[in-house]
Amino acid sequence: MSESVTGQSLHQWRAWAIQLAKANNIDPYEVDWLLQGLSPLTSTTLKLESYQTQTAIPLKAPLEEFTAKWNQRISDRTPIQYLVGETPWRNFTLSVTPDVLIPRPETELIIDIAKSLVKESPTKEELLHGHWADLGTGSGAIALGLAHTFPNATVHAIDLSPKSLAIAKYNAVQCHFDHRITFYQGSWLSPLSSLKGKLAAIVSNPPYIPTDTIPTLQPEVAQHEPRQALDGGNDGLDCIKSLIQAGANYLQPGGLWLVEHMATQSTAIEHLLQQQDSYNHIKTHLDLSGVDRFVSACKAV
Repeated sequence: MSESVTGQSLHQWRAWAIQLAKANNIDPYEVDWLLQGLSPLTSTTLKLESYQTQTAIPLKAPLEEFTAKWNQRISDRTPIQYLVGETPWRNFTLSVTPDVLIPRPETELIIDIAKSLVKESPTKEELLHGHWADLGTGSGAIALGLAHTFPNATVHAIDLSPKSLAIAKYNAVQCHFDHRITFYQGSWLSPLSSLKGKLAAIVSNPPYIPTDTIPTLQPEVAQHEPRQALDGGNDGLDCIKSLIQAGANYLQPGGLWLVEHMATQSTAIEHLLQQQDSYNHIKTHLDLSGVDRFVSACKAV
């Protein structure tokens, strides 16, 4: 901690920031997110405002820097996760920078779906002890979720961006899973050529936004998150088509294929998997809002 401030001063700052948030259609909760990220205050303490009587609250930065960051959130629409430098995801706290896509709560469900698919699989034991690939790992969120959920599996995490891999490796160390995950720089499955036909599962949250749709997204996404992690080509399916084709060659019989997608793409993805003629048990899964969000399949035996 580099500085401290009185509870009353911080209360005044919080009231100003909340008013500014409301005036600009930003969730006022983000003010407390910023304060929790840069001070020892908890959500309960902030909600009850019990910190007001404290004479010295330690801060990670001067209060002027809080003001600069909040003005940046308002004027530039910079995501709060990038301003704080971290975000919660499942049972982890992950470091995030503009070099990686911000892990969404919706994506957390992909780990639970994988767990359920393994439980139902006739090749359960092979999957539990097999090689799992997280393609386009970004912050490393999915790889960490897989390593935590499948303690006997070998997890491989791949990303084209060296900067993304640096963040993913850092998160693996911070979460104490660096001994469980091997990281590779490359395009999709190309670094795993020695495992062709031997992968137990392929899991991915690939770029799936149609190119022309990206400018219409919220400015927090369109202007700040890495384009490479968003752009799925003209129909949004370029990367998913590659994963379908690669999965047919890399998965072992009974291996799992599980991918996140845009809400309107499930039917097209199911059709592409059927056309490949290497998959069965093709299924669409809903997210917590009841929206089509994931498609899974098994490599035909």
